[in-house]
Amino acid sequence: MRAAVLAGISLFLLVGCTGSPAENVAAPPVHTAPVLAPGKPGEPAATLKPSEYPTAVPSEKVNAADVQYVENMILHHRQALDMSDLAPTRAANQQVKAIASRIKDSQEPEIKAMAAWLTNQDLQVPEHHSGTHPNMPGMATPDQLTALRAATGPAFDKAYLELMIVHHQGAVTMAEQLLLNGSHVMVEEMAKDVVSVQTGEINRLRAIQARL
Repeated sequence: MRAAVLAGISLFLLVGCTGSPAENVAAPPVHTAPVLAPGKPGEPAATLKPSEYPTAVPSEKVNAADVQYVENMILHHRQALDMSDLAPTRAANQQVKAIASRIKDSQEPEIKAMAAWLTNQDLQVPEHHSGTHPNMPGMATPDQLTALRAATGPAFDKAYLELMIVHHQGAVTMAEQLLLNGSHVMVEEMAKDVVSVQTGEINRLRAIQARL
């Protein structure tokens, strides 16, 4: 699912940079035959009548909810990477180390895709900092991050799992809010991917937590 979403984002960004439609103005073609429109990931294709063409393409308009979500989720993901970067040298449990590595592998390309989307919209990518973000659910506080950095062995494992479960739950909440309020199709696809992937990781984190 994530590979398909990231591939779609890359294609969208490439198409968005190929030039203005005004550069090649031509009379619109007259369509008389039905066409096959691909569905969203996991959905079948649909056969469209000519009269259905104008409504077949999702809106590409960007609203404030889209921009705020992408900006905030970049910061949210970066904190997850900050916490996961500690695991190789501080965790005792191999499963904790493995899921921390999985989270890094998942969220690093997502950050790049979201940063590229902002750049394509002529918006700035937010700078990385480790302060608290009260408007983002699930973010660890500076005190919690300090305690995590100081912990080693089983104490680190316990703290990392607790913080990351809450962190992922916050990300899912943010994504679900975007799906209610956003308007840009690619941002919606990114949010759906967050809901799917991070819900699965919450279940894995809880399973590891139960075995400690």
